[in-house]
Amino acid sequence: MRFGAELGADGVRFALWAPAARSVELVVDEKSLPMQGLDGGWFERTEPAAKAGTLYRYRIDGELLVPDPASRFQPQDVDGPSEVLDPSFPWDVAWKGRPWDEAVIYELHVGTFTPEGTYLAASRKIAHLKELGVTAVELMPLADFAGRRNWGYDGVLPYAPDSAYGRPEELKAFVQAAHRAGLMVFLDVVYNHFGPKGNYLHRYAPQFFTERHKTPWGAAIDFGNRWVREFFIQNALYWLREYRFDGLRFDAVHAIKDDSTTHVLFEMAERLRREFPRCHLILENDANQARYLKAYTAQWNDDVHHAFHVLATGEPQAYYVSYRDAPAKHLARCLAEGFAYQGEISPFSGEARGEPSAHLPPEAFVDFLQNHDQIGNRAFGDRLITLTDEEALRCLTAILLLAPSIPMLFMGEEWGCRQPFQFFCDFEGDLGEAVRAGRRREFPHISDMPDPVAEATFAQCVLAWKDARTRAGKTWLAFYRELLTLRRERIAPLRARNGSYRMLGRRAFEVRWDKLVLLANCGDDAVNLQAPAGTPLWSNSGPGEPWSAGWWLA
Repeated sequence: MRFGAELGADGVRFALWAPAARSVELVVDEKSLPMQGLDGGWFERTEPAAKAGTLYRYRIDGELLVPDPASRFQPQDVDGPSEVLDPSFPWDVAWKGRPWDEAVIYELHVGTFTPEGTYLAASRKIAHLKELGVTAVELMPLADFAGRRNWGYDGVLPYAPDSAYGRPEELKAFVQAAHRAGLMVFLDVVYNHFGPKGNYLHRYAPQFFTERHKTPWGAAIDFGNRWVREFFIQNALYWLREYRFDGLRFDAVHAIKDDSTTHVLFEMAERLRREFPRCHLILENDANQARYLKAYTAQWNDDVHHAFHVLATGEPQAYYVSYRDAPAKHLARCLAEGFAYQGEISPFSGEARGEPSAHLPPEAFVDFLQNHDQIGNRAFGDRLITLTDEEALRCLTAILLLAPSIPMLFMGEEWGCRQPFQFFCDFEGDLGEAVRAGRRREFPHISDMPDPVAEATFAQCVLAWKDARTRAGKTWLAFYRELLTLRRERIAPLRARNGSYRMLGRRAFEVRWDKLVLLANCGDDAVNLQAPAGTPLWSNSGPGEPWSAGWWLA
């Protein structure tokens, strides 16, 4: 069975999996039409009069009106009717994708990337990204969420791109514009929970959830159930088929609990690659379980971020406590071997964390100085440039952009953006107050916390592109372009492997790959270092000078 409403020669076929419902009616134009109950909890009806643009809902047991959980579009938000879509689109690009080792990723939030906050407005910035040297755009989640403002991780209708940013056809036009420019497009998907408003599955399909496991958001999704598993696998296939995304980023897979013989993550990768062998599949996994990288392309490397951050700021709180003892050593190990924690005890959790990763190639790891989480989960959404000095930031940026692992930027980083990216949402009433209270509990020592529900908090996060045209903005842009040009022309073709590292001081280290050498001093004190033998590629100062990074061909 396919989830949702599908156009066909005989009209539109509507299908709903509602195993806890006694009856289901299709409601179109205020008419209630009975749906046929099938085996396994399915209800189905083909309606000849329905067409693209038809608005519909389902009535459960003669009382509760709900949207389609596999709705393709919600023009009136999560509680409104679903819209039947024609999936066809005038694709005109013979796009075959790009190799993963060419990836330079740019993470963006559609609603704050431009003042308009739409797919069409984002399309007009693609030329900027291409000139910068970016080769891939990663969109934060688009699944329909309640209200007009949200990071996207509160989505409740995973098949419906949120109407706040435009229509589905405009999202497809953005993907096509990126492909015309030679850029890949990835989508962040959330399969570990549903948001708190607009999710009606507990009423008619409680089998979606299990009390056997708990997550930070409550009962876990039950991936041991055949149809729940299929719902999400079909969703991933849908984004690749209908929107032609080049790959997906799977949010917080450590919170995906599955007791099945074959974990859903392995089946997911196998099914996606069977149909789209060149797709790129990226994980976020706080547990550092290298086993999944047998099936997936790469993983966001939080370890490298935390090491970068502690070096730049010295902050020791929360999870940074696990890196404060030797941040330069943690960074060097990440660059050479992938994870900093490969089974060692984490001081933050007091438990063993991670699995051996040195056997994996550098491009199995997506490295970053900043991302939406690491900025937005701070009390005031501070960007790194406001927390450290520019000399340190330039050194660490050079390490990020020239290392053979895959670099990722967060929108505005390339021009030294100082605007905050704060946590924001658009919940009303008790739910909105609960979100406010939750943020206050998270930061009890701060009395002037930004209101996450206020529109003004969201407005502060909308990129001010005029800042890219200031003298400081142009200087940072030139720096990023220089490094990304060097990466593309001299470093990416090396396909560096076999990383190893050695410490040359408390904050100084050398990392060697088979064809590449990095010598770095990530501290304020000079260290007596000898330049390695080989051809110089780039350096910001002499070996061993404070906050220096130099690259050589071995």
